[in-house]
Amino acid sequence: MIVTINPATGEKIAEYPVMIAGQLDSVLRQAEADFRRWCSIGFEERRACMKRLGELLRAEAAEHGRLVTLEMGKPLAQAVAEVNKCAWVCDYFADHAEEFLRPEESEIDGSRGVVRFEPLGVILGVMPWNFPYWQVIRFAAPAMMAGNGIVVKHAPNVTGCSIAIEKLFRDAGFPEHLYRAVHIDLDEVDRLTGFMIDHPVIKAVSVTGSTGAGRAVATKAGRALKRSVLELGGSDPYIVLDDADLRQAVDACVAGRLLNAGQSCIAAKRFIVQSGVIEEFTRMVVEKMQRAVMGDPFRDGTEVGPIARADLRDLVHSQVQRSVEAGAALLCGGHVPNAPGCYYPPTVLSGVKKGMAAYEEEIFGPVATIIEVADDDEAVAVSNDSDYGLGSAVFSGSAERALAIAEQLETGNCFVNAMVKSDPRLPFGGVKQSGYGRELSHHGIREFVNIKTLLLPG
Repeated sequence: MIVTINPATGEKIAEYPVMIAGQLDSVLRQAEADFRRWCSIGFEERRACMKRLGELLRAEAAEHGRLVTLEMGKPLAQAVAEVNKCAWVCDYFADHAEEFLRPEESEIDGSRGVVRFEPLGVILGVMPWNFPYWQVIRFAAPAMMAGNGIVVKHAPNVTGCSIAIEKLFRDAGFPEHLYRAVHIDLDEVDRLTGFMIDHPVIKAVSVTGSTGAGRAVATKAGRALKRSVLELGGSDPYIVLDDADLRQAVDACVAGRLLNAGQSCIAAKRFIVQSGVIEEFTRMVVEKMQRAVMGDPFRDGTEVGPIARADLRDLVHSQVQRSVEAGAALLCGGHVPNAPGCYYPPTVLSGVKKGMAAYEEEIFGPVATIIEVADDDEAVAVSNDSDYGLGSAVFSGSAERALAIAEQLETGNCFVNAMVKSDPRLPFGGVKQSGYGRELSHHGIREFVNIKTLLLPG
């Protein structure tokens, strides 16, 4: 059985039966049968189903938001906002998929060259708990509008969310088995995920999660010669130059660090600050972090809820302790509250240097790491001195100066004078250990299609 736990209280929420290989085989074959019907229908019918899904998400946002908060601890206002953002991505791909997948034609030596974008089949998604609705819907909406079927292996601690999402697709009018959720015992994840990737029904796989999980799945997909898209961990640098608007920079940095209690691949994790403004920046960050309200995620005004699981909270604390032992200064937070739940307070570390855990590792919690640099060149060098390359941000009063830095950063995206966010209109993904491939926009929808070339008589 899968047992879900409320991270705010430590109390058991529910138990769910797990699936074995025979049941997974049945799910995959049912998904394949519905895919065969779905891929042959036109964009109008696909669009109608996707629009209804968006309508349901908006109408039931409060209900689904409560489930997110209950299972993984996100403050309720943030959870409801996540569900509403899912409705946006449904509408976006309902409106634009046909345009993005329109055949391209060209003249080739008197013949007619045609490039078509055709669905691959059933795509496996391996999804994380930190944004349990958004991560799934942003993957599924474009893939299904392209004509594919979907099977999702979600994180066990958000199994209730996984079941609710499957019901949403059916209620929206999609074929019964076109979107399916599977539930696997934690001890069987590696073996049964491999079973599904090897299965002839599965044509590709998308993973959002840790670098370790991505590496394991990519190895299996590579062995099976199946396409994969990986959106993995990050240690996003937020560079604050000496001509930045400090209030704007601090507001964005703290918001980017505390959203979802810091449990985001694109959270602001390393604050790389030039010497001329570091003292004032640090003072302002500490004040803002100390004022952040931590507590019951269902209570109005709560800004920081619990970490999703006790083992994850303990890892964050270990990383902070190891950094302090290595010479970092603990300016606030940095302790495990003597209270029920998996809480960890907003924490600030300064004087962070290479070799410390806070410099080298991704900290998946509300911990701000402040690193001092002398000039623009050092800011770039420190930013790129990471195994990760997902998001980044630059704060400066000069657009030209910020752009010159942004162009040198080894990341999948860079935001100037703003916190990093995913947006259906823009491609999203990383480089280095943060993965490969892109989600969202016309780039994302083309990840899971067969780009077929035709050469026809002129």
